[in-house]
Amino acid sequence: MVIGMCRSFRDRALDRCYHCFPCLSDPARRSSLVLKVTLVMLHLVYVGILFLFDSDLIDKTKKEPWYTALYLLLFFATLVQYFITSGSSPGYVLDAMRAVNETNVICKQSSMAKQRQTASSKNGSLPVEGCQSGRNFQGTDSTSWTKLVMDMYPPGTSIRSCICPYCNVEQPPRAKHCYDCDKCVLHFDHHCVWLGTCIGQGNHCKFWWYICEESALCLWTGILYITYLRANISRAWWNDAIAILLLIPLSIFIVFLLLLLFFHSYLILTNQTTYELVRRRRIPYLRGIPERVYPFSKGVCHNLYDFCCGGSNIYSLEPLPSAQELEEKSRPYTCLDVLTCRCC
Repeated sequence: MVIGMCRSFRDRALDRCYHCFPCLSDPARRSSLVLKVTLVMLHLVYVGILFLFDSDLIDKTKKEPWYTALYLLLFFATLVQYFITSGSSPGYVLDAMRAVNETNVICKQSSMAKQRQTASSKNGSLPVEGCQSGRNFQGTDSTSWTKLVMDMYPPGTSIRSCICPYCNVEQPPRAKHCYDCDKCVLHFDHHCVWLGTCIGQGNHCKFWWYICEESALCLWTGILYITYLRANISRAWWNDAIAILLLIPLSIFIVFLLLLLFFHSYLILTNQTTYELVRRRRIPYLRGIPERVYPFSKGVCHNLYDFCCGGSNIYSLEPLPSAQELEEKSRPYTCLDVLTCRCC
């Protein structure tokens, strides 16, 4: 009897909680929320204990407030960048398809309106400029998503081989279905558990800046902890023990973040994704390409520019390179190529 009343009370409490906070009713979103709260709490614990134990840092703050101000600025900027990245869209294929369809409808309406205007004014046929705004996808003027996607593949590619069996939509090159998000993602890189979202074409740049700021913050925090231990090793032993216990996992995080930062920097410079690098032999459009050939690379400078400045349109598609382009990219570099900046 008592157990039944407790269960009934618990169920009513959970229903009220889910009604007030709908995000908690989804197990995946609930797990993501727990991880986000855990990460924020870890940041607060590391910084709070540092200012609680290190009296020398407090004195330095009074003498040189700019030093602590820069550290706290980096701390808050890292947390803000974390939430910006976790809340950003990686660029879903369904959203891109809707954007293309809306653009086509607008172009058709604009074209019909201009035709009516030209017919009434009897000035002959005029070029339709309204559809130029629809050329956001590699300059194509296709009228449907299917034709747009098929233009990205070599001639003769079957439509059935491009359709996602889960979303039932045509996948452009470099897109993949994420089983955690249950959506197809453009330029799929990986699904980040700590962020609770996929990393793709729309937020890869934000993700790189986040791990860059997080690496700098962890390095700075590690230096402050080491400085504290060197100056206070002969004082209260329990303070030192707590600092050492916090410094050990922090050192592991620093190594992991630096490796992750270097890895994604390499991917950016070569215009690759984690999924393409890891599953290269299983992806059909990369299976026959040599390991050291980067089929989507446009040179280091162009890759950096597209990565940093190409975020204005998160639904841009990238066609597969032709056989001539692959042959050109597989050609070994010579001294003349270095002088002409072929790698750039």
